[in-house]
Amino acid sequence: MRWQTPIVATVVLAALTTSLTVVPASAHGSGGGSCSPDARFLGFTDSLDKTTYDGQPVAGLSALNLTRPGHALALVDNVGTTPARVFGLTIDSKPRTAVESMTTLRRPDGTPYTGADFDGEGLVAERGGRTILATSEREPSIRRFRLSDGKQVDSLPVPPRFQVAPAGEATANATFESLAVSPDGRSLFAGMEGPLAPDGTDADGRTRNRIIRYAGLPGRGYYPVAQYAYKPDPGLALVELAVVNRDELISMERTYTPGVGNTIRVFTVSIQHATDVTARTSLADAPEQVFLKKKLLFDLVNCPPSGAIAKQPQPNPLLDNVEALALGGHLPGGRRQLYLMSDDNNGATQITRLYSLAVKV
Repeated sequence: MRWQTPIVATVVLAALTTSLTVVPASAHGSGGGSCSPDARFLGFTDSLDKTTYDGQPVAGLSALNLTRPGHALALVDNVGTTPARVFGLTIDSKPRTAVESMTTLRRPDGTPYTGADFDGEGLVAERGGRTILATSEREPSIRRFRLSDGKQVDSLPVPPRFQVAPAGEATANATFESLAVSPDGRSLFAGMEGPLAPDGTDADGRTRNRIIRYAGLPGRGYYPVAQYAYKPDPGLALVELAVVNRDELISMERTYTPGVGNTIRVFTVSIQHATDVTARTSLADAPEQVFLKKKLLFDLVNCPPSGAIAKQPQPNPLLDNVEALALGGHLPGGRRQLYLMSDDNNGATQITRLYSLAVKV
């Protein structure tokens, strides 16, 4: 979702023949500071900011998914009428990153989706590395694409009420902003950025969102099996999910305040014994215990600035329009690697920035 418009808060990877994006040393910021008792900042890099690859801007990066050690995929949302695409990246915890490939996402007839009809927000690289699942929050939809040529080969069913009004009860530009997969590939979690119309917002300014859990197998069919109720902090929106294990998720919430900047908060979320709210017409009258329990992991504003420079007012120059999150492997000391990435909306006052953290989950 494009947050430069203010919201007030209280593949085979294709085209390997093109050379890698060079990462200048000056683009790195060393961290090594605490963001919270459970999160340590390792550093950031702006090396992808305002670059191009194979003639296309490396911009609008709204989702990040690790594919194998040292490699990731990043999904572009809706940069004008440019082709919908995913970039293959090299990546490490310092962090350093470079573009190594690009795959154009195509309709079943082979013609490219574009920013005019595809708003890519959630991304899952399926086990085996041959296909990806990508959400578009326009309809919304969850489509499967083949990485060898980018062609759509399937789509997942979306419950009718999750369609944008008047077809359903969702609000435009507030649907499937996140998509996450369990380590065994048997569960998918599609998170709504905002509430369905009957669910609304509580008296404290917290929206009542839904997360759909799908069950299935990688590369094959998935179908909805449950819905979970989730409340972001007042004025914030749910923009990312990652799966830690069968009992725990990581969520990211964000907003933008004109003249002040962004708020980016990351939480651990318990799904142990979670209540299925599929049958509830509205969450407005749901008891508080129905909603998933969450705990703040860190607020990005509390991380060390580490030499970062902001292009617009921010409470911490490290902050920007962070939209992507990816949970990596284990690090020394028992923590997990966590990456965040900001979406510059292809705009002059926002930055494509990769963040690296070590977190305890």
